[in-house]
Amino acid sequence: MTATTAATATSPVLRVAPAAPADAAAYFRAGLVFHADVSDVATALAADGDPGFVVLDSRSTAAWDQGHVPGAVHLPTALIPEQAERLLDKSVPVVTYCWGPGCNGATRAALALAELGFRVKEMLGGFEYWVREGFEYETWEGRERRAADALTAPVDSGDCGC
Repeated sequence: MTATTAATATSPVLRVAPAAPADAAAYFRAGLVFHADVSDVATALAADGDPGFVVLDSRSTAAWDQGHVPGAVHLPTALIPEQAERLLDKSVPVVTYCWGPGCNGATRAALALAELGFRVKEMLGGFEYWVREGFEYETWEGRERRAADALTAPVDSGDCGC
């Protein structure tokens, strides 16, 4: 038994072998089709011109008032079936978000929109990571910004390198 074989046999990470490279590439490509990260959304919204998508906050009115991405459309998930086609253009992709990675509200909103024929992505990290990465947000009192959390965003540069 080689050292690599022995490590594979005892490692909890490698008990199930990694996927073949082609399968892994297909899986990770699919993830990028369905997800956008907070930093990429913020960069696109900050650039001059049309970002090519609309951001949708799927949370309650109380959560929206507490803070939301500037320029986002507010449409709670439960109201999507009756209001989405009036508020959104099906030719413009939608990026949904909810509270954060511990919440599947953005996933439910994305599903509801996709079932209505919208092209949609989910913003990974949600509003939590928007705030933690130091991006400006709006509340019922006005605009705010917190310092970036060094555990989630680069604090010495605007580029995480990924």
